[in-house]
Amino acid sequence: MDITIHTAFLPQDDPEAAKAFYSGALGFEVRQEVGYGDMYWITVGPPGQPDVNLVLHPPGADPNITEDERRTIREMMAKGTFASLLLATDDLDAAFQRLVEHDAEIMQEPTDQDWGVRDCAVRDPAGNTLRIQQR
Repeated sequence: MDITIHTAFLPQDDPEAAKAFYSGALGFEVRQEVGYGDMYWITVGPPGQPDVNLVLHPPGADPNITEDERRTIREMMAKGTFASLLLATDDLDAAFQRLVEHDAEIMQEPTDQDWGVRDCAVRDPAGNTLRIQQR
């Protein structure tokens, strides 16, 4: 059996800020932009990995979500507790420096963790936590 990760989803509440962060600070390609009414989806992905996609979507896009649930999602996004993503790089220090240069919200500078990895943490413009590990 050959199963791969093709697409993951993260909420975004400001399409232009999301595009600037993921393309500028992380160097991802903007692959697709889809608007429908007042909602806007952006698909981004790392260069050289065309089969790995990240869809940045409006947090309340699912029509089955109630207004109370939308409010809870917005509150959790503001606290940075709703969604997260773990990335990896061959040069953590260079990636971190690029994030600093793009004014990313730094949660943790590159650190050697007790469990054997070296990583850092930032928040994207929507409040999602991104951890980046040294490969």
